[in-house]
Amino acid sequence: MIAQIRNFEESDLPFLLELLKEPDSEQRLLYIHYGNGNFSSWLKERSIKVLIAENNNGIIGSAAYNDGFWGEEIEWLVTCRNPDRKLVEDMLVREAEKYVIKDTVFTSVNAGSSRVEEWVRRGYCPNGGLYYMITILSGLKSIPKIPEGVLLRCLKPEEENEFVQVVNAGFGWERVKLGDIEKWKAESPPFDEEWIYVAEDDGKLVSVVVAKPDIGYNRFFNAKRGYLGPAATVPEYRGKNLASALTVHAMNSLFKRGMDSVCLFTNEANAFSIKLLQKIGFQIGFHWRFMLKHF
Repeated sequence: MIAQIRNFEESDLPFLLELLKEPDSEQRLLYIHYGNGNFSSWLKERSIKVLIAENNNGIIGSAAYNDGFWGEEIEWLVTCRNPDRKLVEDMLVREAEKYVIKDTVFTSVNAGSSRVEEWVRRGYCPNGGLYYMITILSGLKSIPKIPEGVLLRCLKPEEENEFVQVVNAGFGWERVKLGDIEKWKAESPPFDEEWIYVAEDDGKLVSVVVAKPDIGYNRFFNAKRGYLGPAATVPEYRGKNLASALTVHAMNSLFKRGMDSVCLFTNEANAFSIKLLQKIGFQIGFHWRFMLKHF
């Protein structure tokens, strides 16, 4: 047989992580951050439907479906190297698509990969993308000038509700919710409110940037990397250098904490954000293309 498709079992986890961490896996940067324990929790928390492909030689591939805040998505499609790779992947995609409830589903593919054409063959069309951006932290940077009277500081524990309101107003949808800060504390020690940087004007929060240690990446590569996100500014305060100032402030704080680099993700369509980030030293390290299919 070419392969049999079945649902994921907890005992499959070590094999799945090895597939996702393969050097040529397009999901490597996204999933290398997780270890066995918190990856399993992450799957359960997001109710991700995971499929496994196996033959007489064992597990040879996997796909996953997720209905998250970005929409219905094929979260990953990975196979080990074998002559029937494309056939196995087609089988996995067809099974994953059976979970689709509404009229569209998307996936993410390396923008420079031949896999783009493979997804086109399956009926998917390019539709935007995502940048993974990174910069080296080699010293303290000058903080860009901001309007007089605006204060840059750390979030206070009692301000979580205001923090949630600013982030969601900046994104235009529910990007975070109450309780997320406590979850981040558990996931990324020694993270706490002092890693969240805010701009305050006239007694109210108007812009925020969250910094964290990139725990999984640092453990896997024995590295000292920080991560930024989410970051948001309420609409009426955009164009006042607040996002730039908070980002540089967060970078400086990460440097003081011993980090030697920092990364983040930003939407390909957000030209203003990309230009801002490049101006303060970030470079594009990876580019995913979104592939969308209508049913």
